[in-house]
Amino acid sequence: MTDWKKLEFDNYETTDVLETSARLKLKPNDLIEMYRTMIKIRLFEEMADKQYALGKVHGTMHLSAGQEAVAVGSGFAVDREDYLLNHHRGHGHFIASGADVNKMMAEFLGKETGYCHGRGGSMHIADVTANNLGANGIVGGGLQLAVGVGLAIQMKKKDQVVLTIFGDGAANEGIFHESLNMAAIWDLPILYLCENNQYGMSADVTRVSAKTPFKDRAAAYGIPGYYIDGNDVLAVFETMQKAAVHARSGKGPVFVEAQTYRYFGHSKSDRNLYRTKEEMDYWKSVEDPILRFENLLLKADLITKEKIDQIKDELSKEVDEAVVFAENSPEPDVKNLTEWVYA
Repeated sequence: MTDWKKLEFDNYETTDVLETSARLKLKPNDLIEMYRTMIKIRLFEEMADKQYALGKVHGTMHLSAGQEAVAVGSGFAVDREDYLLNHHRGHGHFIASGADVNKMMAEFLGKETGYCHGRGGSMHIADVTANNLGANGIVGGGLQLAVGVGLAIQMKKKDQVVLTIFGDGAANEGIFHESLNMAAIWDLPILYLCENNQYGMSADVTRVSAKTPFKDRAAAYGIPGYYIDGNDVLAVFETMQKAAVHARSGKGPVFVEAQTYRYFGHSKSDRNLYRTKEEMDYWKSVEDPILRFENLLLKADLITKEKIDQIKDELSKEVDEAVVFAENSPEPDVKNLTEWVYA
């Protein structure tokens, strides 16, 4: 088990949600919406896992339960007009950007009403009309695309940034260095978000990385780098908000490494033989991002147990309805197999 507590974060641990929200100019409704979105992501992923077990999901899946604070904190820190380049474990980021869970579930089940007309599945969901340029099954596959998008934003003189998300495994790919180097040379408006869940497939990050945290690599390219507690949603929000302001102002890219943890295996074929039950129980009981934020909201009297139950009930029904929508949607017509496919 990686002892993340031995590494010092470049931010704080949120202990007073009222003080923190006042500093960040977040209203109580904003905090509740963050909490709701984290719950929605968790419930959606748990339902997607059930649908896979029933044989309704084609291909494999990479679930991000346990990482909700990274998705919500970063998603709420950027604007809807900004661009998103997602990775293969990106359902939470898509939902945090405002995605329709009906269309997401339909895509999972390979239906015509899905975001990609059933052709993308779990790993390749995109919504170009909303500037969500898609998830990528290639490790680090979005890093080079971010340079192109960032350059286009700069050339068009647009007030936008591109958020590209990747895992700790991708930080050891050559394209990681090539992308950061070019972005730094040209001062491109790119937010590099490394979602470090401590395992690249079954490999503990400390066994395959000569130096951690990865944020230290940003210094080699002369760009700001931050290592943060990715299970603290307000810490993620504040850091990513500052990063977005920096990149949007023409000062160039920012690199943020968010430490977190995934509860499910790497993919559906992963039997979790490389992790102990004690390790997983610790993260689920002590460091769970939803429970941590929920306790802060309760302590500050911003939410009640009754309201929590109501939120969970409402979102559970929404996810159930998404399954019904997907199941009642038509299958793609084989006659149109090559439509929506680009070469």
